[in-house]
Amino acid sequence: MAFPDLVPSSRQYGSGDFPVGKYRAVNGMEVRVLRGSKRTGMTLKLSYNAITDAEAELFLQHYQEQKGSFDAFDITASTLSGYGGTSNSLTADANEWRYDSPIDIQNVCPGVSNVSVSLAGVLKN
Repeated sequence: MAFPDLVPSSRQYGSGDFPVGKYRAVNGMEVRVLRGSKRTGMTLKLSYNAITDAEAELFLQHYQEQKGSFDAFDITASTLSGYGGTSNSLTADANEWRYDSPIDIQNVCPGVSNVSVSLAGVLKN
């Protein structure tokens, strides 16, 4: 099962950083060593407001199939729909994503829910 093909109500992207080793000498001087050519630690927090309970269930099913945060997966184009920049600028270094925390579902009224999803970017070899 693919990640649900829904446009989020809002998204929050954390760009991560390049892996840098920092070494401080006794005299206080600092040396930095770049340990990789791609950013790591990217995060993507998605909110889906006022969706149907059936749509909310899609997230639970996908989370179950990924064994929670174990398996990595691709996100859909709809996930980045509405972003004014180029979509690949948000996903340039993250080839895939994993769940960073369990799905959060808030039932607003019968048949309507809000869903919060927190993802972590994963680099492929």
